[in-house]
Amino acid sequence: MKKYTSFLILLFLSAPTLSLFAQSNVKQVKVYYEKDKFGGWPANFGIWNWGNEILVGFAKGTYKNLGPKAHNIDREKEEFHLLARSMDGGESWNIEDPGKNGNGDLFVPSHGNYHGIMRKDVPLQEPIAPKVINFKDPNFAFTIRMTNNDGGESLYWTSNDKGHSWDGPVKLPEMGTKGIAARTDYIIDGNNECLLFLTAAKSNGKEGRPMMAKTNDGGISWSFVSWISPEPEGSNYAIMPASVRLSPTEILVSVRRNKSIEAFYSADNGLSWQRQIDPVENTGEGNPPAMLKMKDGRVCIIWGSRKEPFSMLAKISSDLGKSWSEPYVLRGDGNSRDMGYPRAVQRPDGKIVAVYYFADEATGHERYIGATIWTPPAAK
Repeated sequence: MKKYTSFLILLFLSAPTLSLFAQSNVKQVKVYYEKDKFGGWPANFGIWNWGNEILVGFAKGTYKNLGPKAHNIDREKEEFHLLARSMDGGESWNIEDPGKNGNGDLFVPSHGNYHGIMRKDVPLQEPIAPKVINFKDPNFAFTIRMTNNDGGESLYWTSNDKGHSWDGPVKLPEMGTKGIAARTDYIIDGNNECLLFLTAAKSNGKEGRPMMAKTNDGGISWSFVSWISPEPEGSNYAIMPASVRLSPTEILVSVRRNKSIEAFYSADNGLSWQRQIDPVENTGEGNPPAMLKMKDGRVCIIWGSRKEPFSMLAKISSDLGKSWSEPYVLRGDGNSRDMGYPRAVQRPDGKIVAVYYFADEATGHERYIGATIWTPPAAK
């Protein structure tokens, strides 16, 4: 507690732009918590919203103390992939189990579970043939999952009833790569037009290099468009892209690196990319970004800092990613580097809802799914 208090004092004394840490601007909510359980990795699944109705995916496992450098989940016990739904803009949440709705084990490819062992109480489903997708359906949700992070196969599911039921899995083609390790990130451009932002294996088969793909026929076919960044050397990686559309022709993508977050800009709808200033120079160790274009046109990026003090942080860009504010501390009370992996949406009233996994002294050793509801500063 002494270290955390000193950190906050330092923020207020040395960085006036961080003064919006005031508690009146943030509200902390527990999305999912169970004693001796592990809740994790919303960034691996996806978030969707329809006004104040918000849906987010996450993993549930059993807590096991594996030390300060590991994910504290028991790999010898089942892992469940669940959904949390809020009908009031993230103020309260209900947990849903899509596997109990006849979907098979949603989010788990047929060849196994990326994180742990497969659940045993519902059957897996084999991939099905693609069907024409109407991406503009007002109740649409889309999620993509992988078999392993070095570029195995990836599969996707779609929903036309706000995630109450799902159709899939459909195998995503490899598009000339050595395998794709997909998490959910996409931009919808038309009824049958969608851009996917993915992580492909590097030339050595290891993770990873970000790429963009697209469909113009409602998902019947997908084609490679471009590499977003150069291939990282050696054991380095560039993974888990998060995208926003800036204009009809402009796209901004942030990418998780080993200890930083990079950004890339395209002025030609993803045909080519230019490196921008890094939004985050040091995340302690790898942690993915969540990024959204706010209603006033500014861009917000949110990430988990895996260096002490373990924190959820945000920055804002008023010039489409050319420069970024100093970080805003959404919360700084983490007790473990095993945290982060955010997803975020903006409510109709302008508040941002960031969902992530976390552990703190007040709660105990469990990793839980938390949400911070944040009022961003007004544009100057």
